[in-house]
Amino acid sequence: MSISDVLTRVATHYQNLNAANVLTISRVIAVPFFIVALAYNHNGIALVIFVICGLTDGLDGFIARTYHQRTKIGAFLDPLADKLLLTSSFITLALVELPNTIPFWLIVTVISRDLIISIGIAVLFMLETNVTISPTKIGKLTTFLQLSLIILILFFNVSGLRRPDIIHLVCWITFVVTVSSGLGYVYKGIRLLNTTSTDLDKADNDSQTAEHES
Repeated sequence: MSISDVLTRVATHYQNLNAANVLTISRVIAVPFFIVALAYNHNGIALVIFVICGLTDGLDGFIARTYHQRTKIGAFLDPLADKLLLTSSFITLALVELPNTIPFWLIVTVISRDLIISIGIAVLFMLETNVTISPTKIGKLTTFLQLSLIILILFFNVSGLRRPDIIHLVCWITFVVTVSSGLGYVYKGIRLLNTTSTDLDKADNDSQTAEHES
């Protein structure tokens, strides 16, 4: 490997460590601290950490768009950081004993949706489909509602408020939007699979035609 190749790799490495990606990475690093704070009943600290993570979720995207700091690693890390934060939050809230918590059926729904989407993306990649990972509007709404629900529950636990009626309403709204967004991604995945299958059949037919002509 030449010196120029080494310098190019170093430059690419530091180019990826822009402000937007640093914020995204900090969100990943904050996840275990949030879990520990929640597990040891430090709800105030957990709420502060989660709110900061939620703010960085919007801020890193804004910085990336405004200052042209979009990178491939950023496009990969941002949804990963969201899934780590949300999934760990839902599971931890289900395991710890708190006055206000998330119902088990909603936790199963959220995790099942994420698993189905992840498996679908993996299948499309294995089929060498041209997959573009871009969140839809309803997908963004789903993330917003899930973040808001967790903040609401943490706030109620910190303040000592008991409003199961509000939590129940937000849980059902989150459930409906989560399922709707999941079905939307499944529909897009099926369309991509059908397109890929059609392209492969066309390529096989073209290959057979070329062999007959030769």
